[in-house]
Formats: sequence, structure tokens, C-alpha cells
Amino acid sequence: MQGRIVKVSGPLVIAEGMQDAKMYDVVRVSDKKLIGEIIELRGDKASIQVYEETAGIGPGEPVVTTGYPLSVELAPGLIESIFDGIQRPLNVIRDQVGDRIARGIDVPALDHDKKWDFVPTVNEGDFVTTGDIIGTVQETSIIEHRIMIPQGVEGTIEWIHKGEATIVDPIAKVKKKSGEAVDVCMLQRTPVRIGRRYKEKLPPNVPMLTGQRVIDTFFPVAKGGVAAVPGPFGSGKTVVQHQLAKWADADLIVYVGCGERGNEMTDVLMEFPQLKDPKSGEPLMKRTVLIANTSDMPVAAREASIYTGITIAEYFRDMGYKVAIMADSTSRWAEALREMSGRLEEMPGEEGYPAYLSSRLAEFYERAGRVMCLGQENREGAISAIGAVSPPGGDLSEPVTQATLRIVKVFWGLDAQLAYRRHFPAINWLVSYSLYVDRLGEWMEEHVAGDWDDMRIEAMSILQTESELEEIVRLVGVDALSLKDRLTLETARSIREDYLHQNAFHDVDTYTSMKKQYKMLKLILEFHHAANRTLEAGAEFSEIINLPVRERIGRAKYIPEDRIAEIDAIMDEMNEQMEALVPEGGIRYA
Repeated sequence: MQGRIVKVSGPLVIAEGMQDAKMYDVVRVSDKKLIGEIIELRGDKASIQVYEETAGIGPGEPVVTTGYPLSVELAPGLIESIFDGIQRPLNVIRDQVGDRIARGIDVPALDHDKKWDFVPTVNEGDFVTTGDIIGTVQETSIIEHRIMIPQGVEGTIEWIHKGEATIVDPIAKVKKKSGEAVDVCMLQRTPVRIGRRYKEKLPPNVPMLTGQRVIDTFFPVAKGGVAAVPGPFGSGKTVVQHQLAKWADADLIVYVGCGERGNEMTDVLMEFPQLKDPKSGEPLMKRTVLIANTSDMPVAAREASIYTGITIAEYFRDMGYKVAIMADSTSRWAEALREMSGRLEEMPGEEGYPAYLSSRLAEFYERAGRVMCLGQENREGAISAIGAVSPPGGDLSEPVTQATLRIVKVFWGLDAQLAYRRHFPAINWLVSYSLYVDRLGEWMEEHVAGDWDDMRIEAMSILQTESELEEIVRLVGVDALSLKDRLTLETARSIREDYLHQNAFHDVDTYTSMKKQYKMLKLILEFHHAANRTLEAGAEFSEIINLPVRERIGRAKYIPEDRIAEIDAIMDEMNEQMEALVPEGGIRYA
């Protein structure tokens, strides 16, 4: 069906003669065949957001609808690829036309000619249903790509292929109950705005361990959980996401650079192939899909990039993988919504954002979760979504941050003051929170230690007490505090500097296992308890805080994982030195 343009307003094109079109149909705009998507219908007029530059387009030019919604191609070849917001392969486009994307270029998202070695896992005569795995392809040295029966197909395998095939070649024939035979190939096309189906959603009661002490100890995120990382410019949002991409307990990473600065995305594209996956020793890119939609690319494609990323994540989740999706940043995505809403002349909401901002954010985050996948076997998959938010001027009361906080369960509030003091990760422990703590407590007690929760609560209590005491110190000075309170300040400083501060670029300190986190935190808290007992027994305060062992406590973070028994030796040494401080006739402790 063909219409014609009547108005062009930046990325928004209005066409008439579109009475047979449907919402969210993909269209080709003008003779240049620019890609667009219908976002509003009024009578025979359609409002189209165009995913490419519209300069030079004018009224009277044709608009042709494809009749299909915006979809992504899902098959072997996704991993290690770099796509733009509508799944155009940027590396292929660069080879064809250079560094800038040519308008109207039509390139398949995946290579349709490359042959993959398909290994069947079912036999002729087997009954299969939607979601069943019928074979595998070793896509990279880390990820095994599992080929699934597409939606709506159920029946008996009549024929199955073994050996090399392209993603569009038939690899199986399924005979339905009706008698109709259906060819199945490796390629699936899935609309991006509708979540892929699953059997059942599971409770988020297993942590996604990250190796970042401030996160795992105080503000953990569950597998299948959702987290927001808001923070002002320069506070380390991107570094936090890079650390999570590298170290998080996930099989696969989908990284969406949504409206970010080009140099930041360049860093990602340059670093990820060089970063080593800690589990396998292979480059991190071998389990990563990158979606790059920089701030100089057309604004409408920014809106689509989030949905493209989450749909790819759902596809790998359905194979039974644990996927982490990083969206950097949802603020730029919301700005794209605001611009398109303004051009549509919709009634603006708070700060000009559309009234449906909250519901669109919820649509994205609600597609995360830990689920039982479709298929006859019990297969569990999970998507954990971590969205960075870039509030203007670091104002956390602005609409995008507030709408996000109503949806997510984990808030890692980055603090510019901590970043300026070179404290990284700059997550402010006084404003951040995790609503998964109680649900994950049982897992932590079973897999880490029975007293883990008590230690976490005590450490947080010490940090909160420090904040209150600092107000007094600022007013009347540290001498106004009791010795016990001054000891609390010393312990809080040790928690901050020796435990929460973590060097992302240090070979050992960049990642800390839960076992080591437990021993490190126990060491600091034991110092606090022993110091209080020694002080009560009559020891000098200055001698306690100047114990030689304190330097070893501060350097415990640099002890490699295979030598964490040394932390127990530090604790024994600390107890000996404390014991030596108790004066003659003072109260001894066991």
C-alpha cells in the first residue's frame, strides 16, 4: 500500500492515504527508502517516526508500508556483532559504505550466506512443541547457540538436518496434527515491542553476584532483577556498567549504548574485544552483543534501541541462559520520547516528557525476570536489567529518575562528591537501597555464612552512625566525642576505605568473591569489637588506632583469592596485638 508525504518535521513524517496501515507497521519513506515506523493514525493520515536523517525529503514523495512490525533477526551470528538501534550491522555497513551510515541502505542484520555447523539434539519421529531445542550451533568458544522450535509450531519431526547450513536453509520438517508439514530454519524474526512468551515467572531469590563489594554486600541484585544506576556526569555510571558486564554472574551480556557520547561507545567497542572473560579466559566479546546508538545518530532510532536489546536478551533467555542487559542510558531514551511527543503535539507531562513515560519505562523493565522457558523440558532462564540514568545536573527528583525508581527494586545512587574524592565505585551507601535483601538473605546464609545478614546490618549501622557523628564533628570538633564514638568513626573509615573502595583497574581488587567479602568484612568488624573491649579494659585510644596490624587490614583487599586464608592470620595477629595493649590488672578477654 502506498501513501504520500504531506508534512516533514525532523524525524517525524506525516503521510496521507494510509487508511489500510496498522500501528507500528514498518514503512519505507520517499524514493530513498528510509526506514520508519507508524506511531500514530488519524483517519487516513499516519505519523511516522523515521529512523534516518530526513533532510531533503519533501511533501508528495511516496510512503510504502511493509505490513510488518519492527522486528529483529534472531539466529547464530548475533554474538560479537555490533548493531545500531534498529539492528543494522554497523561493521558490515562500514565495510560497504565507510564510517557514516548511508541513508536508505538495506543490509540484512545477520549474514544469510555464512554456513554454521548444526548438530541435531532430536531424532526423526520425536514430538516437539514451541520452545523445544532441536539442535545446537557452537557460535563462539563460550556460547552454544540453541536452535528452538518457533512459536506456533507443534508436531512430529519428519526430517532433521545434520552438518553445515545457512540460517535460512531448512534444518527440520515438522508435521503438525493437521497434517501440514512446516519447514524450520535457524532464523527467527520477532517483533521488538511485544515480549517473548514463557511458561512461568519465578521469584527473584538467587543473587546475581558481581564481585563488587558495595553491591554484593549492601545492595545486591537478584538474577532476573532490575536495578537503576543514576548519577551526574563523571560519577562513574559507565565504569560500573563495564564492571558488571565483565564480572556479573551472567552467561551473556547485551550492552545497549542508547544516545551516549560517541567517545564512550568507542571506549566500549575498543575495550570489550580486549577484556578477558574471567571464567573462560577468552575475549569478553565472545559472550556479548553490542547495540550502539550514539547521540549524533537519528533520535528516533534511540527509542527503538532499548526494545531491540531486550528482545535479543529474551531470545537467549529462552535458550536457558542467564542474561544481563545494560542500558546506558535510559535518560537519553526518554529524551527521544520527549522529542517525538513534542513533534506529535501531544499534551506534555512533567518537564515536557510525555504522560506515558512511566508506562513505557515499566514496559521495558517488566520484560526482565527469572522464568521457566517454553518447551517440554524444564529450562530456566533469566534477564537482569541494569539501566543507567543521567539526571540533568544530578537532580534525582527529575521525572525519569523518579519514574524509574517506582519500577526498579535496586537503586545504586552515584555521588559526585565520592567520585571527586576518588572513591569508586561512587555508590552512596546512605541513599542507595535494594529491596531484594530480605529475599536473598536465605541464599546468603546457606551459601556464604549463617551470620552474613547480621554482619551486613552492623556494618551499615556503623556507616549511618558515622554520618550522624560527622555533623557533631563539623559543629564542635572531634574532641567533643567520646572515645567509643571516635572508635566508631575509625571503624567506619576502615569500612569505607578498606572495604567499599574498590580499584577496577587492579588485577586482584577488581573482583572479590563472596567468601573473601565475608572474611574481609568479618576482619573489620572483629577489629571494632576487639577495640571496644580493649578500650573498656583501660587501653589507650591512640595505641589502639595505631596498631601495626591496621595496615595489614587495609591491604587485605589485595590478597589473591587463592590465598584468602591469610585473612584469618591477620585476625589472629590483631587479637594478639590487642591483648598486648591491655594494662596489668585490666580485664582480659578470650
